[in-house]
Amino acid sequence: MATHDVKTDPLADDKKIEDIEEKKTSSDAEIEANQLEIDEKEARRILSKVDYRLVPVLALLYLVAFIDRSNIGNAKVAGLTADLHMHGLQYNTAVTLFFVPYTLLEVPSNIVLKLMRPSRWIAILMFSWGVVMTLMGLTSSYGGLLAGRFFLGVTESGFFPAATFLLTLWYRRYEVQRRMAVFYVAASLSGAFSGLLAYAIQKLEGRSGLGGWQWIFIIEGLVPVGLATIIWKVLPDSPETARFLTQPERDFLVRRLADETGSGRGHVTNQDKMGKKYIIAGLSDWKIWAAVVIFWGNTVGVYGFTATVPTVINGLGYSAANAQLLTIPIYVFASIVTIIFAWWSDYAKTRSPFIIAGFAIACCGFIAQLAIPHPKYPGLTYGFLFPVAGGLYCPFIILVSWIANSLAPSSKRAVGMALLISVGNMGGIMGSNIYLEREKPKYKTGFGVSLAMCCTAIAMTFVIRMAYKRENTKREALLREHGEEVIRARYTEQEMLDLGDKSPFYRYTL
Repeated sequence: MATHDVKTDPLADDKKIEDIEEKKTSSDAEIEANQLEIDEKEARRILSKVDYRLVPVLALLYLVAFIDRSNIGNAKVAGLTADLHMHGLQYNTAVTLFFVPYTLLEVPSNIVLKLMRPSRWIAILMFSWGVVMTLMGLTSSYGGLLAGRFFLGVTESGFFPAATFLLTLWYRRYEVQRRMAVFYVAASLSGAFSGLLAYAIQKLEGRSGLGGWQWIFIIEGLVPVGLATIIWKVLPDSPETARFLTQPERDFLVRRLADETGSGRGHVTNQDKMGKKYIIAGLSDWKIWAAVVIFWGNTVGVYGFTATVPTVINGLGYSAANAQLLTIPIYVFASIVTIIFAWWSDYAKTRSPFIIAGFAIACCGFIAQLAIPHPKYPGLTYGFLFPVAGGLYCPFIILVSWIANSLAPSSKRAVGMALLISVGNMGGIMGSNIYLEREKPKYKTGFGVSLAMCCTAIAMTFVIRMAYKRENTKREALLREHGEEVIRARYTEQEMLDLGDKSPFYRYTL
């Protein structure tokens, strides 16, 4: 029986192996792509649940908070200064006093926030400022008004840094800003609601022997008192403890947030415990202090503008009641611009160009206000209040998101964000004293200083962008030179998490 040797072709075998490997690689790629698509769909579904539960609640609370801190402008038009026999710079002093405790207590407040449940701390703050605001409506002297403004600053100091930090615990860096914008736009809308409420409330003038401005304080103070009684039950604290999510949903959110380093490599954590090293790290980062200058570009203009705009419009020849109503379209416009910029910035995955664009719009508005001969053209003057408001409001939330994107772990972020907001709000002290009563309706000092601060903010934005870009470039070069595995071998997993934004794998947003 004849036998034949079976010979194999090595080249054919290699080709078969290559085909198998290629099919395997292709299959792995398809599996990975499908898994990514599933993860993204799952993320959208879960984030929608978070959105409906978290964002509207914070937006409502911030609307109430901003109305209460800025309604003194409406109260002035409703007779506050006349009834309390105020003159000269006394109104400016009352506005300014709010910012002294407000700026000093924001960092301590966020440290407390990190040590206890955010929902309970925010409820305590709300109840406290509501009581203070209500009592301000019962004051009959200038000294009582000053005391009320001071304690309003004490009790409101922790809310904004607490709310913005809380949002960063739930969303990734290019998801958080659009949510933060919806939350922050409540500040823009507060001007509209405040004007509308004041228009209605001041009609209670004389009821129970109280002035219209007193009713504004009382009614707008009772609202946060009522909300505080339920908010501690409604507001969720973190993904790890959210009862409205299932355990797999909670785990999914925690996992995707841990991977958010900006480079696709390494990990960050929101589970770190507040400690001395994070407090020092948050207070000593020079880029936060540089961002404070940008923040001043906003607060100098916004707080001065918010407290003065009803008077500016009133000085153009409109009645007090109509001046309240005419503030509404301005703040609605500012809200729309803020939302557009926030969504666009997240879509483009960049921050600094939108900050610069916003302040540039505000600059155009301020230049127009300085150039127009007030009150000769009231319609034109009123029209250019729109770019002032839109340009001032829209870069603010982008700046807060930019700094939040660039701070890790969460304890450093809590301190750094509070520092930015607290020292940044000191611009409100300047803004409250540059719109001088004797200069109305031109307010050359107010508009001129605000213009200068916007230009300074633009310049500082370029400085921070260059610093972040240089650091990102250095880290990429380090990884190319040594390789990812070598870098990982230098640190334990916990040491890498402790490095936070100093990790070789962390990338700053530009």
